[in-house]
Amino acid sequence: MAYVLCLFSLLPMASRPNSIGSVPDAIRPFFAPPDQYANDFGSYKSPLVFNDGTPVKTAADWQERRTEILGVWRGLVGTWPPLIERPKVQYLEQRHRDNFTQHKVVVEIAPNGQTVSGYLLVPDGNDQRTDNRRRKAEGGAVLRLPAVLVVFYDPETGAGLGKELRDFGSQLAKRGFVVLSIGTPEFCSLKPPYKPLCESPAGQPVLQPLSALAYVAANCHTALANLPNVDPARIGVVGHSYGGKWAMFASCFYEKFACAVWSDPGIVFDEARPNVNYWEPWYLGWDTTRRRERGIPSDANPRTGPYKTMIETGRDLHELHALMAPRPFLVSGGAEDPPKRWQALNHAVAVNKLLGYANRVAMTNRPNHDPTPESNEQLYAFFEHFLRPVSLAGSD
Repeated sequence: MAYVLCLFSLLPMASRPNSIGSVPDAIRPFFAPPDQYANDFGSYKSPLVFNDGTPVKTAADWQERRTEILGVWRGLVGTWPPLIERPKVQYLEQRHRDNFTQHKVVVEIAPNGQTVSGYLLVPDGNDQRTDNRRRKAEGGAVLRLPAVLVVFYDPETGAGLGKELRDFGSQLAKRGFVVLSIGTPEFCSLKPPYKPLCESPAGQPVLQPLSALAYVAANCHTALANLPNVDPARIGVVGHSYGGKWAMFASCFYEKFACAVWSDPGIVFDEARPNVNYWEPWYLGWDTTRRRERGIPSDANPRTGPYKTMIETGRDLHELHALMAPRPFLVSGGAEDPPKRWQALNHAVAVNKLLGYANRVAMTNRPNHDPTPESNEQLYAFFEHFLRPVSLAGSD
């Protein structure tokens, strides 16, 4: 039980155990499956069973099982290099928009000096380079705000400089969050060939693109956490589609993300859905000995890399979902993540229940892949609830 108490102490106030009544009306219905999927666990193997078949019965057991799951996945998708303690953030230019300041930045993401471009959005009155410096000089308290990392193909979209309804970052900045919006680093071009982030140690599996992207996100979390106007205990991550996959792997592999929203990434393997394409070499199908062509696996174009191993051994992404417990997450589901995905999510609910937590797993649904105004409002309400204590919602 010591593990639960330790983790509990690190969680932000608003993400600690609460009753269903304290969840805002805007998102309250989404923390339970439709009646037809209640207690339906599908054919997924329970994460509450050790590899040797022993059941997980206590919170202490779960900590051991969590370590076991993480070890298996690291063995498949590669082990990260050391994280950067103080990632460098270079400020290139800035301009004021609406009620926040937009900084164009370059962030260090790997020990070998690799960087990623992005936009840092800071709400008015809380700029770490001016306002907090003045407050400190005047002997006042430095304000610390919640923050969200937004990941997508490019940094502009999340910052509100691209396609509408994918502007998660600018919308959150307007609501009082510090935001870092980043795009795909050069090492992980979605066009073959994939250039690994770093060389893997001898005898170790190559770092798969999704694992490498999660490592990038972890270092960006640290960059945010090091800002004097950011509360390091209240940092979330969000992404849509490709960015949803990235956000899912980042939050599941790196427990310092306080919460997460995954917008229609395809939260389980599903070869009936071409866009749930984890088999591709830029996700989990990278193989140094063979290059597969793009498309659904077939006899002529078979599975490769760790994705092949995962399918053959009965692994699925619900094991990663379980690693989130007791941190909350929302699946903003569309065409790739319909209500049936509750069969997988129910396993994460069961882990949270074992740990004594409720209202940690939610899913909204829309018919199409693209976000909608309604789904985005639900997404923002989720972050406002879990990253901003209700009593401070209007004046962080």
